[in-house]
Amino acid sequence: MTMTAGPAVTPESSSWATWLASRVPIDLEALRHFSNEPVPNHLKYWWWCLGGTPALLFGVQAVTGILLTVYYIPDAGSAYESVDRLTTVIPFGWFIRSIHRWASHLMIAAVILHVMRVFFTGAYRAPRELNWMLGVLLLAVTLGFGFTGYSLVWEQLSYWGVTVAANLTDAVPVVGGVMGRMLRGGESVGSNTLTRLFILHIGVMPTLLTLLLAGHILLIRLHGVTEFEFESPDKAPDEAARTYPFFPHHAMTEVIIGVGLAFALTCLAVIFPAELAEKANPLETPAHIKPEWYFFWTFRWLKLTSLTFAVLSIGFAGFLALIWPYIDERLRRRNTASEASVYVGAVAVVVLLVLTIWEAMASS
Repeated sequence: MTMTAGPAVTPESSSWATWLASRVPIDLEALRHFSNEPVPNHLKYWWWCLGGTPALLFGVQAVTGILLTVYYIPDAGSAYESVDRLTTVIPFGWFIRSIHRWASHLMIAAVILHVMRVFFTGAYRAPRELNWMLGVLLLAVTLGFGFTGYSLVWEQLSYWGVTVAANLTDAVPVVGGVMGRMLRGGESVGSNTLTRLFILHIGVMPTLLTLLLAGHILLIRLHGVTEFEFESPDKAPDEAARTYPFFPHHAMTEVIIGVGLAFALTCLAVIFPAELAEKANPLETPAHIKPEWYFFWTFRWLKLTSLTFAVLSIGFAGFLALIWPYIDERLRRRNTASEASVYVGAVAVVVLLVLTIWEAMASS
């Protein structure tokens, strides 16, 4: 038997960096180049880089959510009491719960603003249609996070909000009945419903959001960030003047945003801590109850229309939003200067604002 001598061990080859490189053969230079390409100058301003804000808030949600799960009991007979104990007995439990609650509100607001910015700047157009669709799905999952989150508290808003959601699900043609029973875990809202909401909130939705976010970021890295021309082409500066490095410049912008969010969340949690309303009571329908602000428009729309029409119209509007890049492409084929999407978007925003404010100001 012959043995082949291995390579000579030198001080350089025995260093931890060489050892790690031999076990994890990644081209660090290529990775550094891929992750550090120049980004357009307009990303220096917060409004243009809103996409990173909900990602940071999702991280806050994950950490605080895990801490809350330690004490939460997903059972109709104990859920409310576990939240009450966490709020009033567990040290700093009120603070963690308040951070979690306010982070969810800010995350939803940031995703909505980011979608609006992308829409009104036309950043969804070819070749970024698929990324727009992922963004719309991210918005839907984020809203689902909000719904399942406040449902888990099992106060009056939780119970009757789930009841309304189950009724809406029942109204979906063909599959509505099956979906409604799956959501409720039977024929009525109860412990089985709470278990399903808990699984959705801590398992299904985080997984979906992580996968969608990974795909969203990957497409951004592959296509690059949409660059806008704020000056006429003949006055356009050179490449170096139109861009700036991702590291450390843009990364520092994200760090500053993160610090600002931490400060804002702390202030909101301390000044406006999460409260606890009355425990869910299936035998007592509240006289005045509203969902969270991001569902005001759907609540008002339900009051103005029939149940089936509301479900179908909302579903149709969501489908149009999902495939809008392709609708916009057809419109622009007929008229390359057409900005019909801006007018459609403006009308949609006005309608949603009117319904939201109307419901917010309504007494019942």
